[in-house]
Amino acid sequence: MKVTLRKKKLKGNRIRLYLDFYPAVPHPDTGKPTRREFLKLFLYQRPRDEEEREHNRETKQMAKAICAQRQIELQQGNYDFLAKYFGNEDFLNFLKAQVEHREKIQRNYQSWRSTYHYLYRFTEGFLPLKKIDVKFCKSFREYMLSTHCLNSQRPLKQNSAAGYFDVFKEALAKANEEGLLKTNPGSRVKSIPYEQTEREFLTFEEVKAVAKAECPDERLKRAALFSIFTGLRFGDIRDLKWKEVRHSEANGHFLRFTVNKPNRVETLFISDQARKVMGEPGDPEEQVFKGLKYGNHITPTLKAWMQNAGINRHITFHAFRHTFATLQISFGTDIYVLKDLLSQKNVQTTQIYARVLDQKKKEATGRIPEVDLGEE
Repeated sequence: MKVTLRKKKLKGNRIRLYLDFYPAVPHPDTGKPTRREFLKLFLYQRPRDEEEREHNRETKQMAKAICAQRQIELQQGNYDFLAKYFGNEDFLNFLKAQVEHREKIQRNYQSWRSTYHYLYRFTEGFLPLKKIDVKFCKSFREYMLSTHCLNSQRPLKQNSAAGYFDVFKEALAKANEEGLLKTNPGSRVKSIPYEQTEREFLTFEEVKAVAKAECPDERLKRAALFSIFTGLRFGDIRDLKWKEVRHSEANGHFLRFTVNKPNRVETLFISDQARKVMGEPGDPEEQVFKGLKYGNHITPTLKAWMQNAGINRHITFHAFRHTFATLQISFGTDIYVLKDLLSQKNVQTTQIYARVLDQKKKEATGRIPEVDLGEE
C-alpha cells in the first residue's frame, strides 16, 4: 500500500495537489475502489513574489504531512477520511476560506463575503457537499430573488442578487476544480439576469471641476483621476505595481500588467496626464497607489469630494470608468478601439456607452427654451 503526492496543473498559474493510492482502496460507504484524494491545497506554478514563494513552501510541508498521515491510516486499514472527503464536509467552510483568501489579496472581497452570509442564512449554517445538486442551486437562486438585505429589511435588488449568485456559481466551479465536488451543478443552472441600469458618468466640465476640488483622501482622488484617464477598474488600479509601469521613446508611457477581468496580461498605453497623477516612482514591487483599499469609507469620501465640486449625483468609483468610456466616444474614439482599451470581450458591451451618450444628446435637445418665431 503506497500513497504518493501528485500535482495537476490548473488555469490561472495554479497547481492542484492530490494523493494517489496504490493499489486502489475501497470507499467506506460504497465499497467501490478509489485511487485519489484531492487536497484543498494549491501551489503557484510561477510564484511572482516572496509572499507566493512562502505560500508554496508552507503548502508543500502541509501536503507532505497529510500524505504521511494517510500512509499510516491506510496501513491500519482505516479509510474513514474518504467518507468525510466524499460528501459530509461543510461547503460553508470551503467558501469561508475563499472569502479569507479574497480579503488577503483584496479582490472582490465584499461580494464573496456577502455571498457567504446569504448562503449561511439560507442553509442555517451548514451545507454538506453531498446536498449540493441542481435542485439546491435552483432553490438558492429563488431565495436570492426574494430575500432581504443582510443589514435591513429592504428587498435585495435584482442586480445585487445576480452578482452574489454569480459568486456562488464561481465557488462551485472552484470546488469542482479542486476535487471537492465530483460535478459542478451550478453549470446547469441559469444565472440571474442583470437589469439594465443607467450608467452614471461625469461630463468633461465636471471632470475639470473634480480635478480642482478638494478631496478628503488625496490618494483616492489620484486613483479616481487615474481611472478617468485610463478606464481601469478599482481592483486593477489597487494592484498596479511600479515594475508594471514602462516608458519608451517610441511608445511613451504604457503599462504591462495583468488585468483582473479577464485575468490576462495586457499592454495599455497611457497619457502623460495619467502618468502625472501616479506620482513619483517607488520600488518595483511597491504598489503605485500604496495603501489604496476598498471599504465602507469610499462612498462618503466620494460624496464629499463630489459636493466640493458642485456635483450632487451619486457617483461611485466605477463611474470613473464609465466617464473614461463616454469621453472617449464623445471625442471620436472608434468603438472597437474603445473595446480593447476597456479589455471587454465583445463590442456589444462597449456599445452601451454609445447608446447612453446618444440618450444624453437627445435629452439635451429639449433644454433650449421655446423662442417666439413670430408666426401666427
